[in-house]
Amino acid sequence: MTTLLLPTIEPFDGASLLAFLGARAVAGVEEVIDGTYRRTLALERGGAVVALTPGAAGLRVELELGHPDDAGEAAERCRRLFDLDADPRAVAAALGPDAVIGPLVRARPGLRVPGAVDGFEMAARAIVGQQVSVAGARTVLGRLAADYGEPLRAPAGTLTHRFPAPTALAAADPERLPFPRTRAEALVSVARLAAAGELRLDPPADPAETHAALLAVRGVGPWTASYVAMRALGDRDAFLPGDVGIRHALARLGSDGGDERWRPWRSYALMHLWRSLTREHAVRASTRFPD
Repeated sequence: MTTLLLPTIEPFDGASLLAFLGARAVAGVEEVIDGTYRRTLALERGGAVVALTPGAAGLRVELELGHPDDAGEAAERCRRLFDLDADPRAVAAALGPDAVIGPLVRARPGLRVPGAVDGFEMAARAIVGQQVSVAGARTVLGRLAADYGEPLRAPAGTLTHRFPAPTALAAADPERLPFPRTRAEALVSVARLAAAGELRLDPPADPAETHAALLAVRGVGPWTASYVAMRALGDRDAFLPGDVGIRHALARLGSDGGDERWRPWRSYALMHLWRSLTREHAVRASTRFPD
């Protein structure tokens, strides 16, 4: 067991990140219990189980590593997941004066954009989640993890598998995947591109190039490509104007859009809009993908 303390610039709204991740936790791969997010990882030299507990000034990280030399990689993935390199002061200075979302930003100045520990995993989650609720996507992703993920040598509590690797899903038969054929073919296509090294889904890949490459895959639309760029590649100016939750949030605030004025921090504006919804509404509507 290795324990690290990863600092960030205050304020840091770790509670909102935990709520976001907990609502989307894939059975067997991740969980949120008592203020701590736990999950499995596949790293360069071996696997790991990480336990992440946010505090006021950063993130406490407990690592169970298959190989000690993977500690640096694991820590960097955790930093990205919790957006620890963000400067909330710059975001607040840019968005705080805005008439529409300014009150939201001032109420939660430390809100972060959740990242990803693995770009392919995030792309798979986005594709599977198209046109379904968060709960529905979790169910399907849990089945994928159980059927195609690498089992742990021994369960770590409720954690039993690593998320499926690109090579595993690249070999899958779309007809056997538990969701519509177009979505299944899109997932297998993205997996094959990623496995072949033809599609880069992790930093330092260029978000614009990856966005364009994803749009070239049949069955992947603008919502999914932008969501992947935001979470997997750290694009802080992504926005999803067609998202159901965003439309509801803007309507409640008496606005019909105007996201251009939120550049270059539109991803943070998006998170504030999602967060402004009630929990029930947010879980039901904010991630129904229109692609």
